Amino acid sequence: MEGVRKHYRTGDSVVKALDGIDLRIREGEFVAIMGPSGSGKSTMMNILGCLDTPTAGTYLLDGRDVRGMDDDSLSDVRNRSIGFVFQAFNLLPRLTALENVALPLQYAGVGKEERLARAREALRQVGLHGRVAHRPDELSGGQRQRVAVARALVTHPALILADEPTGNLDTTTSIEIMRLFGEIRRQGNTVVLVTHEEDIARYTERIVYLRDGKIESDENLHKDR
Repeated sequence: MEGVRKHYRTGDSVVKALDGIDLRIREGEFVAIMGPSGSGKSTMMNILGCLDTPTAGTYLLDGRDVRGMDDDSLSDVRNRSIGFVFQAFNLLPRLTALENVALPLQYAGVGKEERLARAREALRQVGLHGRVAHRPDELSGGQRQRVAVARALVTHPALILADEPTGNLDTTTSIEIMRLFGEIRRQGNTVVLVTHEEDIARYTERIVYLRDGKIESDENLHKDR
């Protein structure tokens, strides 16, 4: 991101959700984004995930300028280059774990045999190879989040974005999920997560603090977990 601004007009006033952000995240980094409510965390996540575009400035994802893309191109980038993990898991209740994980590949037009094979491999990667036929209501919260992580991994994305991924989990399960993200990072993925929990952020290698739409600090933790 270079000089990224995102402004919203509400009545006669302008809200500067992001106000001149310069940020470089390198391939293979594990980064946490923190800040108080209203600091711009969600707006930054939406722009990083190509769910929104900047009012001004440049966002390059894997060398591609996102700002000039039309809706179809943005949708294609989201499906092929970005894996999303959400606090609420966002799994379809009637589908098995395997079917939920395979869903992004179905949208991408991948044949059934290949997408199921890749979904099985992604579930194995997160330690759920024995739960492929289970539906979400047959899984614990931690297992459901692992399914969501597998779904994010299945397209082999350039970037994994996690929005409060431990927000609905107990402490022990949260630690397990953060260790899983650390392992995913060690396998070469770039992982960026938003969290309001300092202890969760400390499992990453770098913490970017936002306040009032600006970067207040950018701390490199020099840790490898």
